[in-house]
Amino acid sequence: MSPQNAPSTPPTPAGQPFFHFDQNRLFVESIELETLAKQYGTPLYVYSRAAIEHAWQSYARAIESRKALICYGMKANSNLAILQLFAKLGSGFDIVSGGELARVLKAGGDPSKVVFSGVGKQIWEMEAALKAGVKCFNVESVAELKQLSEVATRLNIVAPVSLRVNPDVDPHTHPYISTGLKENKFGIAIEEAVQTYQYASELPNLNITGLDCHIGSQITEISPYLDALDKLIILIKALSTQGITLQHLDIGGGLGIRYHDETPIDPADLINTVFERLTSNGLGDLELVMEPGRSLVGNAGVLLTQVIFLKPAEQRSFAIVDAAMNDLMRPALYEAWHGVLPLKLNTGAKAQTWDVVGPICESADWLAKERTLAIEQNDYLVIESTGAYSFVMSGQYNSRTRAAEILVDGDQVTVIRERETFDDLIRGENLLDL
Repeated sequence: MSPQNAPSTPPTPAGQPFFHFDQNRLFVESIELETLAKQYGTPLYVYSRAAIEHAWQSYARAIESRKALICYGMKANSNLAILQLFAKLGSGFDIVSGGELARVLKAGGDPSKVVFSGVGKQIWEMEAALKAGVKCFNVESVAELKQLSEVATRLNIVAPVSLRVNPDVDPHTHPYISTGLKENKFGIAIEEAVQTYQYASELPNLNITGLDCHIGSQITEISPYLDALDKLIILIKALSTQGITLQHLDIGGGLGIRYHDETPIDPADLINTVFERLTSNGLGDLELVMEPGRSLVGNAGVLLTQVIFLKPAEQRSFAIVDAAMNDLMRPALYEAWHGVLPLKLNTGAKAQTWDVVGPICESADWLAKERTLAIEQNDYLVIESTGAYSFVMSGQYNSRTRAAEILVDGDQVTVIRERETFDDLIRGENLLDL
């Protein structure tokens, strides 16, 4: 866009209709976002309860009356209030640490609906999950099988086990969030799966209950899932000939969302296709487990930030804002694209191309590059689609305190995480006795 006044037609925010323009001002549900920015300060994460529940219903309707369990992949967003919402909706949880298990229990989640994934489960984490009574351990190596058997035997508890297999399927996504290729650290090679299941069946205090596969994240095509599923069906049938019968099949999560111009998969399209393929192969009695994360919360959240300075330059022009890579790591880590919008349109500012950058002393501290924005100093901006893998990856680099988190429900606002203070920042540190 050449320099000119901002367009009169409002853009379409990601997460519509829960984020929408009204008279050129951006709202979340019934509340103007600029009101929240001024009242609670920036950087500020804001989530829409209605958007979260709408995303959940897209899965709930698809599995209605079917033998299936949706386990929220909570690494996407682990705020206690968000977990509490999912627990109330009847969700299970996909966890990858003992800390995440503790969060689920604190939020009122049902441990019998928890699947414990991850390549590096420690002994104390295994003990905590066994005592809590999780649904299943998604085991990712022979060494883990052996360790889990020893821990379960010592506690005199039988550990329910599913093996996570690596099907060597390309999910057509960013290499950093691909998890189902041979070069990835996750899972057991599918060629070794039958032998590993046989080994597991001989270990004490293990009960084989399922098969797990997760090929990656931000997937926008059904075909990679079906490529993996075809391999899993062959494996399930091979296991059956060895006397190993499974109760559930976990196909992971990974459905993508709209960041820019993507067309996300409708969960119903994937779930219907998976059930049809299982049924046609005589496996319709298997319970289907899914672990969506990003697709449940990604478009339900935004990050609000304020322009500190505008710095036009010969090569690039910079909009320096008060949010930074410590608040939103994805652009620096993945070169991820997030939409950027002003909270007010048609302010009289001229539109031009800006790189939106933060105050941190790193060249990687950028949130968006080459965006056409009509903005002035002190204006507020929204960074879209930050409900997933955003606050959870934030840190305190440059001694910056972490942002507050807000949940909006209609015209009601709840602070679900207080903004950190300097005392929070240095908690646990000690001066020397000099």
